[in-house]
Amino acid sequence: MKHMYRLSIIMLASLLAASCADSWKDKVNTDWEEKYVWNISEMSSGVLYRAYNEIPTFPDTYGNNFLDVATDNAATNQYGSSAYFLSQGGMSATNNPLAVWAAGFRNIQYINSFLENGLGAGVRYNKVDAAVDAAYKKQFYGEAMFLRAYWQFRMLQVYGGKSTDGTALGYPILTKFITQEEASDFSKIKRDSYEDCVAQIFADCDSAAANLPAAYVGENVVIGSSVIGKPTSVAAACLKAITALYAASPAYQDDSVVKLNAMGDYTVVDAAAYNAKWVTAATLANAAINMAGFGGTDFYSLKNTDLADAPTATPAEFIFRFYANNRAMESRHFPPYYYGKANTVPSQNLVDAYPAGNGYPITDIRSGYDPNHPYDSRDMRLYRTVYYDGSVFGNSGKPMNMMPGGKDSFSYNENASQTSYYLAKFLSVKSAMLTPAQMSNSIHYIPIIRRAYIFLAFAEASNEAWGPTVKGPGCAFSAYDIIKSVREKSGGITDTGYLDEVAAAGTDAFAALIQNERRLEFAFENQRYFDMRRRLQPLNEDVRGMKMEISDSGAIVYDPTFVVSRRPMNELRYYYAPIPYDECAKNPNMVNNMGWK
Repeated sequence: MKHMYRLSIIMLASLLAASCADSWKDKVNTDWEEKYVWNISEMSSGVLYRAYNEIPTFPDTYGNNFLDVATDNAATNQYGSSAYFLSQGGMSATNNPLAVWAAGFRNIQYINSFLENGLGAGVRYNKVDAAVDAAYKKQFYGEAMFLRAYWQFRMLQVYGGKSTDGTALGYPILTKFITQEEASDFSKIKRDSYEDCVAQIFADCDSAAANLPAAYVGENVVIGSSVIGKPTSVAAACLKAITALYAASPAYQDDSVVKLNAMGDYTVVDAAAYNAKWVTAATLANAAINMAGFGGTDFYSLKNTDLADAPTATPAEFIFRFYANNRAMESRHFPPYYYGKANTVPSQNLVDAYPAGNGYPITDIRSGYDPNHPYDSRDMRLYRTVYYDGSVFGNSGKPMNMMPGGKDSFSYNENASQTSYYLAKFLSVKSAMLTPAQMSNSIHYIPIIRRAYIFLAFAEASNEAWGPTVKGPGCAFSAYDIIKSVREKSGGITDTGYLDEVAAAGTDAFAALIQNERRLEFAFENQRYFDMRRRLQPLNEDVRGMKMEISDSGAIVYDPTFVVSRRPMNELRYYYAPIPYDECAKNPNMVNNMGWK
């Protein structure tokens, strides 16, 4: 590889030395030597903590947009943003908005350097109490293994794919610090198999789980409540289960197991091998759910106040999360009337995906859907995620007006939503928080892993492994049980008529329902982009908005077929991201994903 990043001790020392005693002030940065870093505990732990810094702390980090913009869930008016570029098939080997190659290896290098140097006898994190020092090292080791697993998963999530010959590949596995000399030996640097990458992530997650606490509580200086927010043993088990879900997905199997025929079309060649991976994924998700510290087996309905205007105490739904107290997302996504930029706006496609309140899709006559009153009696998640015409914006007391000429319409403000929808999820209800004279902030939690990810992972894997209604070995519930709970608690749907019909139709029909539940439950959590690709779903559906007019009789006429954005992703290569061009150009062993050069 070209970028096998060597730890810059000078840079690191200069960043960390600011917190050291005054006696160090006269020493110029260029005089710092590596031995000092590993003899000063604050610097040693700083090497490890560096690997936290590039984990995205907001979900809208794709050119100030959510990744949903690159799917059929959303659109953007920011035509220069990386998310829009991605939505138009603009990804290339030289320009990839998802690129984590450099960041991934940079942080894995930091972690490996810490593992090799930061845990030895020469580094003392508590110079008074040997037992406390040992506890710090155990904790830091667990964190290091979790972070290495996390960055490897991100590499696999973005770059995992098939080569032209049908082999599923991941990334080059690094379990030691690589020197510049070693990085120059291309004969030893290649993409490892997808399965080997998964096995390494599994091993790192197991090591992390064995060394991390289930929760940070009490007064303990190492693992007490003062350090809440760090990864736990539960987070490690959940990351392992999520990795297993990806590893079982059809997009990441060798051609000997799953053959990709065309967009949205594939053939399972080896049913036994394919099924075995789903069994593994279901088993690992089940194990995570049953861990002490996971929070029990009851599904929790995520509330908007868990994400914005949130309490200072972390909601129990979040296994691993980030925290912020600001108005950054509001400034990017509030309607222009409320001083926002409306960067990301929900699509009609997403709105149509929410079923009626009785559980039937709005395309089914039994749903009772009325196209003249399209927002009445729908899945409750619609109202928590989307602002539509006539809904009240936050605590303003004012209804949204997307009619032509209305204060929230595109015809009134060129930065307003073209879809006639605005984002509600993740945003504060403080409607005046961007008003220049009275700006205010809101507490936000940004989930990296939450309990629902594991419940839905179990449902998906269990359905594929054993069918919709079968409880697998050691499992207390079936895929049907989970989806019934999700729809009831999150969507307010108590009628199981449609659910029963789909379950009776078999695994494939129930799999499609599960994907729709993921779409609704995880809207704007940057999941759908990867879900569509790992499940080999069509990527070229036009993104639509709602066009509204007043008829001669004074009634509102709704047109949900209005096309806002085309998605010209018709080639199979768009299921996979390209390996960076310079990596392949410099290293003949670096095989690219199919369709990319």
